[in-house]
Amino acid sequence: MSRTLWLVVGIISILGGIFAFFNPFSASFAAEQLAGFVFLLVGILQFVALFRAYTTTGKVLAAIGGVLGIFIGIELLQNPLQGILTLTIVIAILFMATGIVRVIVAFGLRRTVAFLPILISGLISIALAIMIFTSYPQSATYILGVLLAVELISNGISLIMYSRVQPPLVRRL
Repeated sequence: MSRTLWLVVGIISILGGIFAFFNPFSASFAAEQLAGFVFLLVGILQFVALFRAYTTTGKVLAAIGGVLGIFIGIELLQNPLQGILTLTIVIAILFMATGIVRVIVAFGLRRTVAFLPILISGLISIALAIMIFTSYPQSATYILGVLLAVELISNGISLIMYSRVQPPLVRRL
């Protein structure tokens, strides 16, 4: 990815975070609804893949994926508040995983300008995951939007800093 693209993605991430701060419940609801539509679409595409699979294993996996995707998508779209509670836990797990990965990546960039921002971003993601786990389910509908905003802003800052890292010299063929 080019440095300019990292910069643009970072700026978009920060802007999305600012918008999510203004209405955290709407941000939570929008994320839940988007996830519902994505699961539904993936489920439908799995059924399309079912008819294109050549092996029995491929057909079985496509059928299972299709049924699960459609079921999860419908459930999220029919019951958004329960979906928000479920997605809150999923988001907490993702925040923890991405936080750990960022911390590991940061130590790989120790001698660059990106080390500290990426390290801080990773630590923030881990802290957000812990906050979600400890306050669940009382404030899940609001905290998800707020935490999503913080994560987007933190991620945007780290991407902008990463865009400033000079790429290594590569021998051209």
